[in-house]
Amino acid sequence: MLVFFFFTKEKREGDEDSSATYEDVYPSVKENAVSQMEGSLESLSKELSKLRTGRVSPGMLDHVTVVDNNGIRSPLPHVAAVTVIDNEKLRVTPFDAEIVKCVERGVRSSPLKLNPVVVGEIITVPVPKPTKEYIETMLKVVGKAAETAKMSIRRARQTAMDAVKKSTGHISKDDIKRREKEIEELTKKYVKTVDDNCKSKEKEMLPG
Repeated sequence: MLVFFFFTKEKREGDEDSSATYEDVYPSVKENAVSQMEGSLESLSKELSKLRTGRVSPGMLDHVTVVDNNGIRSPLPHVAAVTVIDNEKLRVTPFDAEIVKCVERGVRSSPLKLNPVVVGEIITVPVPKPTKEYIETMLKVVGKAAETAKMSIRRARQTAMDAVKKSTGHISKDDIKRREKEIEELTKKYVKTVDDNCKSKEKEMLPG
């Protein structure tokens, strides 16, 4: 009679559990990459909004922060209405008459170097035409802002690529390549958006 003996290897602490199920985290990796790239665009938009162009628009003051009498900070659009009087002046109308002076201080402290004039509860904001030197300086600022946004987007790309590479051995090589291609396409899309937004801003700055 033949007797068969089956030996099992005792699992030691630290050994990998071959029965463990691999969790595919790529969906969240991609979602995080998109979120970070969107954040880069949002930061770029805020930076570009601070720059004065040859056109007068209510959005010029979107970046202004108002500190009320209680020390509470609010974006200007949350506490006042901004309208265009003509191509040289803006009108700012605070929703609360008690914060007129606070709004004036906020506008005056803007990087745009504006000099608002208060008449009653209305604030008139003259917007002088930018000089040639100012335009040249601001074009350099736009270029720097674009590069900062692109660097942020590429960091998000690298983080996602590293996460994709870590899944080697759990999914096929074709899936790895497909995911890497998706991340590359996302990166190109957001970099192009940065370029388009900055070119549009430069066009606003140039006379004529």
